[in-house]
Amino acid sequence: MTHITHLDPLTFGETQTCFGCGPHNEHGLRLKFRREGDEVVTDYQATKGQDGPPGILHGGLQATLCDEVAGWALVGLLDRMGFTTSMNIRYLRPVRLATVVQARAKVASHQPGMATLKVRLVQEDKVCCMATVSFVLPSVEAAEQTMQQPMEEGWKRLFSDEES
Repeated sequence: MTHITHLDPLTFGETQTCFGCGPHNEHGLRLKFRREGDEVVTDYQATKGQDGPPGILHGGLQATLCDEVAGWALVGLLDRMGFTTSMNIRYLRPVRLATVVQARAKVASHQPGMATLKVRLVQEDKVCCMATVSFVLPSVEAAEQTMQQPMEEGWKRLFSDEES
C-alpha cells in the first residue's frame, strides 16, 4: 500500500495568488496536491467554460495542470522550487469536461541547478496527455533577480544557496 502525504496548500503563504494552486485565487484552479510514493498527484474536474473544442478541456489548461503538478513534485519530492524552462507536451486523447482527470508527476532526473519531471494526465484509467517539464533550481539571489523583487520568507527554504 502506497503511503499518501497531503502537501500544505499554504506552503507559499496565505497571500500567494498562483493561478494553479493559490487557495484564495477566485479565478484560479485551486489545485491541492498529495505525495503518493515517488509521485505527486492532483485531481481536477474541469467545467463548462474551460473547454477548447466543446466538451474537451482546453489544451492550454492541460499544459497548466502538467506544469503545476511538476512544480509541486519538486516541492513534495525534492523539497525544492524552481522555474519552468521547458515543457514538451504530447496530447494523446481528449480530456473530457465533468470527469475527474488525475495529474501525476515524478522526477526523471535531478542534478545541481536542474531537474526534469515526467507528467501524465490520466482520465478513466487512460493516459490522455504526457509531458516532460524541465526546471532551473536557482539560488534565492538568482530567483529574486528573475522575479525582480525580494522573495517572501516562506519561499526561501525551497531555493538553494548554490548558483544555477
